[in-house]
Amino acid sequence: MTTHLKYASLALAIGLFGCSEQPTTSTDKPNAESNEAVNIANIRSHIKTLASDEFLGRGPLTEGETLTINYLADEYKKLGLSGSFNGEFLQPVTMAKLTPDQNMTLQVGDLSFNAGSDFTARTQQINPEINIDGSDVVFVGYGINAPEYNWDDFADIDVKDKTIIVLVNDPGFATQDDTLFTGNAMTYYGRWTYKYEEGARQGAKAVFIVHETAPAAYPWGVVESSNTGSKYTLIDQDKNASDIPVMGWIDEQAANEIFAQAGLDYQTEKANALKADFKPVDLKAKAALTLKSDISQAQSHNVVATLKGSETPDEYIVIGAHWDHFGTKQTDDGVKIYNGAVDNASGSAATVEIARILTEMHKKKPFKRSIIFANFTAEETGLIGSEQFATGEIVPTKQMVALLNIDGMNVLDGVDYILQYGKGMSEMEDYLADAAKAQGRHVKMDPRPQNGLFFRSDHFSLAKQGVPSLLFMSLGDTDPDYIAHKYHKEADDYSADWSMGGVEQDIELIVDIAAKLADNGDWPKWKAESDFKARRLQDKQ
Repeated sequence: MTTHLKYASLALAIGLFGCSEQPTTSTDKPNAESNEAVNIANIRSHIKTLASDEFLGRGPLTEGETLTINYLADEYKKLGLSGSFNGEFLQPVTMAKLTPDQNMTLQVGDLSFNAGSDFTARTQQINPEINIDGSDVVFVGYGINAPEYNWDDFADIDVKDKTIIVLVNDPGFATQDDTLFTGNAMTYYGRWTYKYEEGARQGAKAVFIVHETAPAAYPWGVVESSNTGSKYTLIDQDKNASDIPVMGWIDEQAANEIFAQAGLDYQTEKANALKADFKPVDLKAKAALTLKSDISQAQSHNVVATLKGSETPDEYIVIGAHWDHFGTKQTDDGVKIYNGAVDNASGSAATVEIARILTEMHKKKPFKRSIIFANFTAEETGLIGSEQFATGEIVPTKQMVALLNIDGMNVLDGVDYILQYGKGMSEMEDYLADAAKAQGRHVKMDPRPQNGLFFRSDHFSLAKQGVPSLLFMSLGDTDPDYIAHKYHKEADDYSADWSMGGVEQDIELIVDIAAKLADNGDWPKWKAESDFKARRLQDKQ
């Protein structure tokens, strides 16, 4: 499926979407009379447990996974919910675990670069050793082929078996020109996942993305921690042979040296890449790299529970959050545990507490529709668990009314706003606004549309199948220190000092929206023209 064209055609990074022909108002609150209070003590306990060193950073296919999924399943069992996968709470997700050997160097001409500090390299191919030897190195600008924007960085070159260097993000962000792509708001063409997908389509041997903090939206430390340890992938019949052989990043200093070796200035060539008539640049060097990976195949698991509806049980509201984080990593200073307290023990804890609240409400006045609570595996390595869920193995996506996805909560004080990702995309925004208004809050637009959050969490897997969703994410919004020093780092730990006011108010808001959708019979519809809308309409024919 040529997903790169479909999803970039939205022309902005959307994090919130879906609609209703007749959105309910804040005064229409099914089950409101039986609403339950949020139990902060419960949430603290869940986060503290899930983010404890005992759970070993919740790495998929580790003892940390076993502890995590059993803990979540037991919590759902205590609530009297049903297992969603053939009566069981655990949905198998068969995937490969690939760990790149960091004892490697990247040779580009006469230059030699060190793994981790200068570059990262990994693969999703089920191949224990991949060799690049004598591969021509070419700069292909942003590495984008976007006919709807009259943009093709590959128009004048055949990159088969070549090593290509590309820029992160897209030309719109670099220029802040609203007439170029979508300006500051990232399109799918700006995501690193797209760069590798397009490189594979073009037949390249390796893709190295030049890291710069502003367009990437995170520092080099995030790139290093996210790409030097174990990563996971689903496995196709051809052992993922159609994927790019080498998925890499290089830091900006390395890029400067590579370009200088060719007698070129990196900044000048980067500026040239902003033109639609850009021509690829031969960097006059050969690349050499031996990428060895330790590969094992095993079953990870989603945790999925169902609260069965009373009238239309085959229609489902889905409330989800990924349970995984980065596990452990051996360093010169010893073993580091990446506990991921905010990202995303907080979201997993919230799903359990929301399940408790909605179950109590359901006992007093049954919801008409069913509600699924899903905790996905391997989000951090490519939305793998949600991709498996989106196959419809448990419930066909055409029966899913909407997904409410939680990916990092505001564990500090409550605020007078709720973040909204995307604008004017759907009437679902009215649901959000109504629920916020009932709390005395207002809607605040995503302050960082350039980060492309829509393409970076589990709802994207469901969106590709036409399921409308809301993204609830507060990573760093109330903690300016979070992205720089805690995000995907060892410092993302639980703190007893957290006030949890933000968690409380957002859980109340999510419960409000979920309760309405579980009773009002609406099928949220896409408002803006997009392939997401087309996919849902196809299901409804």
